[in-house]
This record gives sequence, structure tokens and C-alpha cells, in this order.
Amino acid sequence: MKPVIAFVTGGYSSEAVISYKSAITIGNNLDSSKFEVYKIDITPNGWFYEANGEKIAVDRNDFSLTVSGKKIRFDAVFIGIHGTPGEDGKLQGYFDLMGLPYTSCDAATSALTFNKRYTVAVASFGGINTAKSLHLFKEQPVTAESILQQLQLPVFVKPNNGGSSIGMSKVNEASELPAALEKAFKEDTQVLVEEFISGREFTVGVFRTTKEIIVLPITEIFTKNDFFDYEAKYQKGLSDETTPAEIDETMAGKIRDTARKVYEVFNCRGVVRIDFIYNEARQAPFILEINTVPGQSEMSIIPQQVRSMGWNLKDFYSSLVEEALSRKTVPLSTNK
Repeated sequence: MKPVIAFVTGGYSSEAVISYKSAITIGNNLDSSKFEVYKIDITPNGWFYEANGEKIAVDRNDFSLTVSGKKIRFDAVFIGIHGTPGEDGKLQGYFDLMGLPYTSCDAATSALTFNKRYTVAVASFGGINTAKSLHLFKEQPVTAESILQQLQLPVFVKPNNGGSSIGMSKVNEASELPAALEKAFKEDTQVLVEEFISGREFTVGVFRTTKEIIVLPITEIFTKNDFFDYEAKYQKGLSDETTPAEIDETMAGKIRDTARKVYEVFNCRGVVRIDFIYNEARQAPFILEINTVPGQSEMSIIPQQVRSMGWNLKDFYSSLVEEALSRKTVPLSTNK
């Protein structure tokens, strides 16, 4: 009997569009010879499985489906939702209540890393280099002048929760700051303002199998925009990524060691992608953020790194599912 896997996609935020792009890659590479997979679309209007043009609602009391009169129970969940509720701990907490293992960080780590300010605070406490920053709240307005008394330009202004660089700006002049704050506050009630760190930009995936933690090949990012923003990430031709990065082993070793340390400090599970700036003057990587449900579209970096390592995506996704299944505390479902 094959394990029964719920593959969840969609979401409640503007990042849902990215989730659906990732869903194509994941759906094409979840191994149907090993797993019985049901793709479930989680939207503000409901949670549905679609079969033969019919939308079947998920029973949220026990996260099950009834298909053609048969009750379908799941053994594990593959989480493919960027943003809320799949990346911020909400679904993770729900699945914990259901006793279902899943392919991502747990509820506490997901909630923590979804908050950029808390992420850099914990990273700093763990001895990992971070940029100087300020945490702003919409209900407690702070003037641009006050911010620039505490931070030096240029700065990045970004929504504190969320990903894909949505609502993010780089501010080079004081006059640009008010508009950048307004843009970020349209996406979130909390905003992070962070000093710019000069250096080369790298990103690296880390994942856990049933046996070990593996650091994927490092990617260096070159963007034609002022920074690696939403357009640069998802519009072809606006960025170049080199995987594996063309760097010496000393630099690569420092980035790999820091990535592994981040994974362990934050008690991560599944695959995460960690973004760094490597400051050559200090010869050290500085963490930017942790993505606990990194993009999996054809243009995304994790698939590039997996292939560079010599794996195919079917084997990679199978390893994530098998690690989740190894944490299941009750026998596999028979769905009888």
C-alpha cells in the first residue's frame, strides 16, 4: 500500500500566484510509483480537491476527503504554499493537531522565520552576522528623519512578514524613504528597515533526509535591477544565477558552514533556502532571510541546485516526503 500524500498549494496572500507556479514543478515530480498524491487547493473561499471537473471540499475536522463514497485519509502533507497560511506556521499548527507530519519546518520555526525582524534577532543571538535594522509598526508611526538618525543610507525597506520581495524597496536617498515605507505598509502592518551591506549575493538550500543534513550547491545571484526584487526573481532576463557559484573554497566553506549553522540554530526541517550577502572586507557572510517554503518553479533556485548536485527532482521530493513519513507516529493509512 502506497503512502497517501496531500499536496497543498494556493494560499491566502499575494504569494499564491508563486505557489501555483511551484505546484506545476512539484506536481510533475512527486513520484506516483511511490506515493498516492492528492493535490489540494487552499484558498480564502475553501479547501478543495478537484477530480474530473468536480470540486470536493476537504473535511477540516480531520483533514480528509470523501471521493466516490470513499473516505481518504492522509499519511503526510507536502506543503507548497508560499506566504500565509503555509509558510507562517498556521497550517503547521493545524497539521500538528491532526497528527499529520509535513515537509516543512514546524509551527514555531515557520512563524519565527516568517517574521524577518525576529529571524535576524535570533540569528544574531546565535552568533550569525546580520545587518543593523529597525522594526516598525503601522500603529506606532516613526518619521523618516528618526529612522535616518539611527541607520545609514542606503537601506532596504521590506514588509516584515512575507516573501518573494513583494513590497520591498532599496532607498538610496532620504527623499525616497517615505514612499518606500508606504509601499511596504501596504503589504504588512510591520516593516523592517535594514542597512545595506555591500558584497556579493548568494543563496543556498539546505535540507534534511532521514539520515543527514545536506547543504546544496551555492548559487550566486547577479541582477540587472538595483536589487533582487520580485521582477528580478520571476521575470526572465532580469537576473542571472550561477550554480554552483564560481568562488574559492574558503568563501564557499564559510557560506556552507553558516548555512548549516542557521539550519541547526532554527531547528529547521524539510528544505529551506537561506539568502546571504558576503562582505569581502570582513570576509564573512551576513544572513538576509530564511525561506522555509522556497520557490519550486522552473525558474526557481532550489531545482537548479538539486540538479547541480546530481539529483533529479523526483528523488529530491521523495526524500522530503520520506523524511516527513519517518516522523509519523501511527501506522500508514489503509483508507478502507
